[in-house]
Amino acid sequence: MLVHLRPIRYCFLLLALVALSACAERNPNLPRLGPDDVVLAFGDSLTYGTGASAEESYPEVLSRLIGRTVVASGVPGERTAGGLARLASVLDTHRPRIMLLCLGGNDMLRKVGADETEANLREIIETAREQDVAVVLIGVPKLALFGGAADFYQRIADDYALPYEGDVLPRILRNNEYKSDPVHPNARGYRMLATALAEVLKNGGAI
Repeated sequence: MLVHLRPIRYCFLLLALVALSACAERNPNLPRLGPDDVVLAFGDSLTYGTGASAEESYPEVLSRLIGRTVVASGVPGERTAGGLARLASVLDTHRPRIMLLCLGGNDMLRKVGADETEANLREIIETAREQDVAVVLIGVPKLALFGGAADFYQRIADDYALPYEGDVLPRILRNNEYKSDPVHPNARGYRMLATALAEVLKNGGAI
């Protein structure tokens, strides 16, 4: 009986190791946030909070959820090229520990090529990492009925081993209850986004 049990135990051990490895890949580690550390929310109108009051924007809600300073640096209408151009100054000003990156929607609206958008996002991530800023990537939906996040977001997240939230914005923008207009959440939608990002930060070990 013992001879037969040993291979079974070995198989269970292998399965457990595989499961742990998969969890690690899905939830890359983030630096632990100290009480005075800053989280930078960097993006366009989705970060600015278009469609809701300032207090209802996702950075404001997230700050209350995690008990840390979340600086909102969102420019309505901004494309990835504009974000890349202003990033260094924003990083120098706020010295964040973690950056939440949500850009690309305006590139898609303005028909910017996907390769250019992806290249700009990669350069933004590399610029942040050069200053030891960890990055969480947020996927923006494609311009399609019931579309999920554009494919390049997952590819970027995999290549850089980034914590990634690619489900919540498509889910919000498919439901009129959570939208102020076709491309922006309302207060309820922004709260959903903030709650999802708080979970990403928690799973990554930041809080």
